[in-house]
Amino acid sequence: MTPVRTIVFATNNAHKLEEIRSIVGSDIRILSLADIGCHDDIPEDADTFEGNALQKALYVKEHYGYDCFADDSGLIVDALGGEPGVRSARYAGPGHDSKANMALLLKNLEGVECRTARFVTVIALIEGDERRFFEGRVEGRILEHEQGTGGFGYDPVFLPEGFTETFACMAPGQKNAISHRGLATQKLLRHLSAVK
Repeated sequence: MTPVRTIVFATNNAHKLEEIRSIVGSDIRILSLADIGCHDDIPEDADTFEGNALQKALYVKEHYGYDCFADDSGLIVDALGGEPGVRSARYAGPGHDSKANMALLLKNLEGVECRTARFVTVIALIEGDERRFFEGRVEGRILEHEQGTGGFGYDPVFLPEGFTETFACMAPGQKNAISHRGLATQKLLRHLSAVK
């Protein structure tokens, strides 16, 4: 029997970890930062999703020696010049307060008709000396009010193109099949499965 491959996902975000593990299933064992004893505050100060993802993955590889992948995700709103972008998790200030972030987003979009936006995820993978990137993106628009209680982050105000429900209204399996993180992870999984 072939041993299950193990790889580290450089995150302590329980929501992200749960999403990734449910997408990957039992084919690959995903360890979190806590699983490898990493409780460091990993720098994340690049100005692109690619840069932030790579920064986190490199940190784990250099300090802990594991092959690793990391993601950076964000919401890009056209009417706000691409904001909140790489600052999506801290849009309303330090910390990761989703309610405050959503409130500020909706305030900044008051009276704005063009509410087109997209969610983007970039995954950086480090295997040995090799680096690869996998991207997922979903087009949609920002609603004027929250809908749904599932998901996390901006999910209650993001309506993906071609759907009548926000990410927060969808069952986890449905969201994972079409979300930015789901699409990027599917690309990652195809690569990992091919090189097992």
